[in-house]
Amino acid sequence: MEYLIGVDLGTSGTKTVLFDTDGAVVASKIVEYPLYQERNGWAEQDPLDWWNAAAETIRAVVSESGVDPAAIRGLGISGQMHGLVMLDGEGNVLRRSIIWCDQRTAKECDEITARVGKERLIEITANPALTGFTASKILWVRNNEPEIYAKCAHILLPKDYVRYMLTGDFATEVSDASGMQLLDVPHRCWSAEVLEKLEIDPALLPKVFESPEVTGVVSEAAAKRTGLLPGTPVVGGAGDNAAAAVGTGVVTDGTAFTTIGTSGVVFAHTSDISIDPKGRVHTFCCAVPGAWHVMGVTQGAGLSLKWFRDNFCGAEKETAASMDVDPYYLMDKEAEQVPIGCNRLLYLPYLMGERTPHLDPDCRGAFIGLSAMHTKRDLLRAVMEGVTFSQRGSLEILRGMGVSVDTMLACGGGGTSKLWRQMLADTFACPVRTVASKEGPALGVAILAGVGAGIYPSVEEGCARVIRLNDPQPPIAENIPVYEKYYRLYTQLYPALKDSYKALAAL
Repeated sequence: MEYLIGVDLGTSGTKTVLFDTDGAVVASKIVEYPLYQERNGWAEQDPLDWWNAAAETIRAVVSESGVDPAAIRGLGISGQMHGLVMLDGEGNVLRRSIIWCDQRTAKECDEITARVGKERLIEITANPALTGFTASKILWVRNNEPEIYAKCAHILLPKDYVRYMLTGDFATEVSDASGMQLLDVPHRCWSAEVLEKLEIDPALLPKVFESPEVTGVVSEAAAKRTGLLPGTPVVGGAGDNAAAAVGTGVVTDGTAFTTIGTSGVVFAHTSDISIDPKGRVHTFCCAVPGAWHVMGVTQGAGLSLKWFRDNFCGAEKETAASMDVDPYYLMDKEAEQVPIGCNRLLYLPYLMGERTPHLDPDCRGAFIGLSAMHTKRDLLRAVMEGVTFSQRGSLEILRGMGVSVDTMLACGGGGTSKLWRQMLADTFACPVRTVASKEGPALGVAILAGVGAGIYPSVEEGCARVIRLNDPQPPIAENIPVYEKYYRLYTQLYPALKDSYKALAAL
């Protein structure tokens, strides 16, 4: 028997999973670490925490499984995207990493747009200048901590720092590098033009690989720390969403997934690059060599339902505890009793501003149509429908860009809800499926490691061997036109409120 390891470096912790080559989980381990928020809008983590967590979890799955390390054919890493890791010439960390959700770089985004040009930046990097991306973080350090910037010899992304500690190699891969705003996304290489205009030395950046390519092998020092065999191949891996795509089998044209986690994502695979000139969705290189993905993001997806639960569903939480069930299970049962449209009530899920399709940090959540007849159940279902309509908005942009979607997978916490999946199927007017495995990104990068090790001939063939889908949940024909009426009204609300949002933000 042969085995593969997938390391999933997240924001709250790192999870490592040991799989056999048919995708079955052999062992799994999670280690958590802190998030530092010293100022409002700042978010940092210590790269050494990531390495310690990765080393500990790798050692745990190797030792607890009893698997011979010689039978582990390869390792892949999935990572939170956009974080900035700066090392000196000796490979030492110079400062804590500024991570993906940090919002301090508005001035630097303006600087990037001015230096490169708004339209040109989207043409090259496939995205407008965004505070979450890495380039603006690099400029922030240069502008505010010049003594740190002067010592910087290497710039890495979070998962690529763990790779460096495993192998001693400075390397990245195309999917994660796409989120740095320094990559020429159509040509899958660093952009000499952007680097020149931003005055960033190309020597600071690692070599770029395709996701299933072997980027290095486990060093003697890392082998002692992890229990792996020296020389074990480490492949490029992928950013978290690109890894999740492989782990759900979204690796061919016509396939897509919807994630309802804290934020929401609609992610579609495409063999032909397609860039939205308005920058409403992200186009990145995907983990399949020579292909891309297009992704729309809802800021407050599952967050909206969690907010509602925590503030208005105390009774449900108490009852769920006594029944030993999840509160969301009881909330689903309540929402099922409300008709589509929630008795003429709509919800806008803009608790954290919005990215797709509005790119508006000032918009905020709203219930539209409240009357004395409405109950908590109506509001609960309205929250779920509003998030679904927001996801539909992302899908419409993708369709308008010529990205086809025939099969939709549902992922994340929201994807476990049969009611929410039915809302997606009815609103998208297409079947919705789930994946048998719950490992997502870790499984995805393990498949990539299998390709790099020669176990699977290609990413697509690896997915065909490993991924198992549950039966599709088809749309209910009579529900489609009802949801369509409410969705069309939903799309009219943001334009009507846009100026009011800006006025409110200015108060």
